[in-house]
Amino acid sequence: MVNVSLIAHTPDPERVVAAAAKLCYSNAEIGTLMTGLTPEKSRDFVRMLAGMGHESPTEHVSFTFAIEGVSRSLLAQITRHRIASYSVQSQRYVRLDAFEYVTPPEVAADEQALAAFTQAMDSQAAEYRRIAALLKDGHIRRLMQQGLSEAEAAKKAEKMAIEDARFVLPNACTTKMIVTMNARSLNNFFRHRCCNRAQWEIRELAERMFRLVYAVAPALFENGGPSCAHGPCPEGKMTCGRAAEVRDKYNRIKAELNGESAP
Repeated sequence: MVNVSLIAHTPDPERVVAAAAKLCYSNAEIGTLMTGLTPEKSRDFVRMLAGMGHESPTEHVSFTFAIEGVSRSLLAQITRHRIASYSVQSQRYVRLDAFEYVTPPEVAADEQALAAFTQAMDSQAAEYRRIAALLKDGHIRRLMQQGLSEAEAAKKAEKMAIEDARFVLPNACTTKMIVTMNARSLNNFFRHRCCNRAQWEIRELAERMFRLVYAVAPALFENGGPSCAHGPCPEGKMTCGRAAEVRDKYNRIKAELNGESAP
């Protein structure tokens, strides 16, 4: 199951964005740039920027997430968002003899499909262990012939073996990562990945990330979530046809995080 935490962010993110906007639109002195930027005034600046479509000042604040319990399939999707920084648990250095994996809900709901899926995961784990063992034994022999001690050869052979054995690991295999994005990139990420047409796993992750950052900087993410939560659906013929339902969902999320009654 996906687990995500917001582990760091720019202090006073709305105030920082407001300061950047203030510099753009007034003859402000650097030494007094932050003067008078109360939380209320900062939010007004941020909302003004959103209304103007001026997004570049929001690039000055960043948010860092710790994520685990997601699949390598999700990793392939999230790294398509290029204006971000990623640190991912390495399958070259971390041995995964009994790897954990993500089971799609549709598979879990079908008894026969679940049995086949579980068998496939068990089989892949067994093949990974077998290939790693075979490779390690061969590497140890060659390294000892080159003059290394048995202990030195075994240590080096371990990494060499799992580096190649990992090729049989499935997309379902879980991974862990640290992800940092600025606010502009995050809002773009939410527009694409909170959408009903996004794949279910990354949509769940995006929704959880949205909740975390909205709680910290509501004005910055006031128009966050999928495009249809605050405007027209951009999907054309591919629309899910549930824009009103999605809009209501995000209005309820924001009300909950603001401590208000649901609209």
